[in-house]
Amino acid sequence: MTPEQAAQAQLDAYNGRDIEAFLRVYDPAVDVRALPDNREVALGRDGMRPIYTDLFARAPELHCELLSRVVKERFVVDHERVTGIGDDPVFAVAIYEVIDGLIRRVWFLK
Repeated sequence: MTPEQAAQAQLDAYNGRDIEAFLRVYDPAVDVRALPDNREVALGRDGMRPIYTDLFARAPELHCELLSRVVKERFVVDHERVTGIGDDPVFAVAIYEVIDGLIRRVWFLK
C-alpha cells in the first residue's frame, strides 16, 4: 500500500469499527505517541488492540471525518473531526509514518 492508501484503509476500518481490519494496516511494532509531550499511547498492535476494542465497543456512533490530508513521501498528515465519543466533536491531527506499506509510527495532536 502507498502511504495514502494505508492512512485511508485505517480510517475506513476505524469508521466501520472493524478491529481486525484496523490493526492489519499497522506494523506489528507500531509506536503510537501523543504530542506535544511525545507521550506513549500504545506500543505494537497488541498495545493498540485493547484501546481500540474498548473504544469501538463503547462508542457505536463513532465516526472520524477527514477534513484535510497532506501526503509527503512516507508521511501522511490528517486533520480529523471525531464524533460519537462525547457531546462535542474532537478535532485532532494525526501524523502517520508508513514503511513497507504499513503504518509504523503515529503521532496524535489534539
